[in-house]
Amino acid sequence: MTEDEEYARSELYGLLSMLFYGPPSQVVLDLITDAAIEGEGALANGWRSLQRASGKTDQDRVRAEYEALFAGTGPAAVALCGSHYLPPAALASLHNDLARLGLERSEHLKEGEDHFAALCDAMRSLHGNLPAQREFFGAHIQPWGIQLFDAIDSHPGAAYYRAAGSLARNFIEVESQTFARMVE
Repeated sequence: MTEDEEYARSELYGLLSMLFYGPPSQVVLDLITDAAIEGEGALANGWRSLQRASGKTDQDRVRAEYEALFAGTGPAAVALCGSHYLPPAALASLHNDLARLGLERSEHLKEGEDHFAALCDAMRSLHGNLPAQREFFGAHIQPWGIQLFDAIDSHPGAAYYRAAGSLARNFIEVESQTFARMVE
């Protein structure tokens, strides 16, 4: 993997983290809308879908959608934490892996370590360490990420986050294939 590819992966993890920690601001929506993209394939198509969705909405509508899907009173309509999709032992394994890798939870975040955005942050923090990324991804994102995006896709109130989830799904699938080739 080239340094440019590694940088692009890191930046995409950062964007996904930002989108799933909370709704994007109007500035972020505008930046996504105006960003240039080259290439073909599922990942490029996912990006273009997110661009179209970003251009058709505003920060207030995205905030309302985020709250309806992922927040609100009572249980969220769509859970962003792996503990919703995985057995309880997975959370203990995540805590152990984070400690082993020297990754600490930010004091400023209210979300748990198994929140999809926090896991994207962890992957970004492991930039340049592909073996650690492969292991972390395989243990803590790959087992449930597609279930999360299926839940978003099936929610009738999802519009912007259906596009964000599509980009994330495509990225997770590319990462799965890339890491599988590393083992072969």
